[in-house]
Amino acid sequence: MRLIHPVTAGEPGSALDLARLYAYPASPCLRLNMVASADGGIWLDGLSGGLSGKGDKRIFGVLRGLADVVLAGASTVRAEGYGPARPRESWRELREGRPAAPPVAVVTRGLELDLASPLFTEAEPDARTIVVTCEAAPAERRAEAARSADVIVAGDDRVDLAAAVGQLGERGLGRVLCEGGATLNGQLAEAGLVDELCLTLSPMLIGGSAARILDGAGALTRLRLAHVIEEEGFLFTRYARESH
Repeated sequence: MRLIHPVTAGEPGSALDLARLYAYPASPCLRLNMVASADGGIWLDGLSGGLSGKGDKRIFGVLRGLADVVLAGASTVRAEGYGPARPRESWRELREGRPAAPPVAVVTRGLELDLASPLFTEAEPDARTIVVTCEAAPAERRAEAARSADVIVAGDDRVDLAAAVGQLGERGLGRVLCEGGATLNGQLAEAGLVDELCLTLSPMLIGGSAARILDGAGALTRLRLAHVIEEEGFLFTRYARESH
């Protein structure tokens, strides 16, 4: 990996300190992490993994290690077969004073979740999976989910993402890593909640009907480029929202 922006006086070929490059700011921060093809698609054969590479997986691990909580939409959790984040030896220093792995928080209005899946049955006790839903969710399913997950109720007819992020912050989970999908990303942008974007650009053209990283109304969010890393044709970018 080599840092190509900003240009530094570091020794060529020296190892990058990814934890430093991707460190969260001191204040609460919601960060999107996505991978896309050069022509903007976010999945190949229905999954994001086909666009990834070893460098992307390495950065993915660092981002999870830095985060307090991993946020994802229910459709992404189902499609990608999410399990709980597993502790890694490389996270030991990054997570000092916090649980060994971040909990996963799933955003769902209808609670169409497999509560018998590893995401709910194998999470560490101090990183229990969180279900983020709303008052309109079926009461019976909410009660069932509460037996195997922590449940956050935010909003009436739909999930109020600003309220949900606020409740996560009240639990000490202010460093939020959102892994999609595109609909959730769009809703977060529309609510003005996106502080950073970590976007991997994969060196391939895929065509087809794959979604972009934001789906739905979204909102104009002006970003500044913080850094660009290159490896084997992949570009790993980090953008931060411009100060108002």
